Amino acid sequence: MSLRLIEVFLPEDYRAQIEALLADQTWVETWYEPRFENQVWVRLLVDSADAEAIVDQFADRFNGVEGFRLMLLGVEASLPPQAEDDDSSTLESLQDNVETDLNPRSARINREEIFDRVTSSADLSWVQLAMVSLSTTIAAIGILRDSQAVVIGAMVIAPLLQPNMALGVATVLGKRRFALRALQTGLVGILLALGLAIAVGYAVPVSLESSEITSRIRVGWADGILALASGVAGAISLTTEARSSIVGVMVSVALLPPLVVLGLLIGAGFWSEALGAALLTTTNLICLNLAAVTTFLIQALEPRQQQDVSRAEETTRAAYGIWFGLLLGLAATVMLARFYNLQLYRGFSLQ
Repeated sequence: MSLRLIEVFLPEDYRAQIEALLADQTWVETWYEPRFENQVWVRLLVDSADAEAIVDQFADRFNGVEGFRLMLLGVEASLPPQAEDDDSSTLESLQDNVETDLNPRSARINREEIFDRVTSSADLSWVQLAMVSLSTTIAAIGILRDSQAVVIGAMVIAPLLQPNMALGVATVLGKRRFALRALQTGLVGILLALGLAIAVGYAVPVSLESSEITSRIRVGWADGILALASGVAGAISLTTEARSSIVGVMVSVALLPPLVVLGLLIGAGFWSEALGAALLTTTNLICLNLAAVTTFLIQALEPRQQQDVSRAEETTRAAYGIWFGLLLGLAATVMLARFYNLQLYRGFSLQ
C-alpha cells in the first residue's frame, strides 16, 4: 500500500471543523500540534487512494481562509506497519479488497500530484528546447548509421512525450489555458526537431537502404494499435506509482524517430518516402493523445470543483472530435490514394 502524508496549517479556531471533517474520512493516523501565531499543524498519514478525497474536502472547506496551507508529501516507508482488520480474512472482505485493487481510480495517485508532474513539461523552456535538439541529433546519427542502439538512446530522452501527456491531463480537467501551453510546447518541439532533421538531410547523404528509414516510411493497422497501447502505458505510468517502467514507456511511445526520418527524407528530396513517414508520425500523435485522454477518463481524473466539470466535459468532447476527425481524415487520405493508385500509397501497408 502506498502512503501519503498530508500536512495542513490552519488557525487554531478551526480545529473543531477539522475534526468534524476528518470524522467522515479514512486515514491511518493523525497528529495535532499547536504552532506559533495561534495556528494548528495537522498531519495525516493516509493511503494514496484516500488522499484525493481528503485534499478536496480541505480545499473546498478552507480555501480563502487566511493562514490555510496544505502540503501533500510522499512516504517512502512507515513503521509500525498498518494493522489488518480482524475480518480481513473473510470471503466478503477479500472480495472487497480485490474490487478495490481492480478499480482504476483507486490505483491512480492524487489529482494534484498528477497535475504537478506535468506542469513543468507544458512550459516552453531552454531545457525543453535543448533536450529536443539533443535527442534529434542522436536520432539522426543513429538513423544515418543504421544503428538501432543509438536510436533507442534518442527514444529514452523522449522530449515530445510529456507535452502530449500534459495536453491530455489539461483536456480532462478542463484547463484550457494550460492545454494551449502544452499544445504550444509540443508544436514548437515538433517544428524544431523537424527543422533540424531537414537541415541534416540536406547536408548529409541519406540512404534509403537503411532499415531505420525503411521501417518508418509505412504505416499499417499494427502501427495504430501500437501507438494506442503505448499511449495507455504512458498515461498509466504518469498517474500511478509504476515509475519503474517509465524507460520502457518512453521507448514504446517514441514519437521522435519517425519525425526525424520525415525531416531527413524531406531534406534529401525523397518526397514520396517522406509522405509515408509523415503518415506514421501523424498516426502516432493522434493515437497517443486519444489513448491518453481515454485512460484518464477511465481513471476518473476530473476537476475538483463541480462548476468546472461541465467545462471539462466540453473540452473532452472537443478533443475527441478533433482527434477522431484527424484520424478519419488520415484514413480517408490513405484509402483515396490507394484507390487512385497514387504514389502516396507507397507509404501505406496493411501488414
